[in-house]
Amino acid sequence: MKDIFKKYGIKFKNLKLITEALTHSSYANEHDTVSYERLEYLGDAVLEIACSEYLYKNKNLPEGQLSKLRSLYVCENALYEYSKEVNLSSYILLGNGIEEANKTIIADVFEACIAVIYLENGLSTVKRLFDKLIVPYIEREEDFLKDYKTLLQESVQTVKKSVEYKLISESGPAHKKTFEVEVIIDGLVYAKGVGPSKKEAEQNAARIAYNKRA
Repeated sequence: MKDIFKKYGIKFKNLKLITEALTHSSYANEHDTVSYERLEYLGDAVLEIACSEYLYKNKNLPEGQLSKLRSLYVCENALYEYSKEVNLSSYILLGNGIEEANKTIIADVFEACIAVIYLENGLSTVKRLFDKLIVPYIEREEDFLKDYKTLLQESVQTVKKSVEYKLISESGPAHKKTFEVEVIIDGLVYAKGVGPSKKEAEQNAARIAYNKRA
């Protein structure tokens, strides 16, 4: 648990605090403990500061465009993607009846972890993590708000071709499944995508296929 961000040179010092950051309210209610919600509030603000400073220093854009760009890289979809880099979902404490953490929970926990990093190491460490983990997404202009299935369908319709998605494998335990999907255009397999849900695997397959066509 203390080594979640070890690959980025960060090790948590306070086990109680990082446990709180990983605790969903359902688990907290069952075990009379504290959930991540207060830490999430702080982490959200800290992450916005780190992102705002980076964009201000590196993007010569007016205020409105900077705000839109910041919202793109601190949105739920973005935080969820960042969390995959450290396999964050496997550490989250959930109550009975919740089989797995959804995208919203995982994104919230990511922000809570950012808060712990800030409290233990200060803003400079958060900014170093931001540079290593998040800046690569900004540099390649990843758009976390795109619906790639819709974009692919629209691009295909212009040439009167059909698109379908086929689930080719499903593996892992019930609380941590992995789905693999093929996207097929006019009978030909165009790309494969993997994800923790069938829907996300389809989106990943569509993104790969769309970028191939772009």
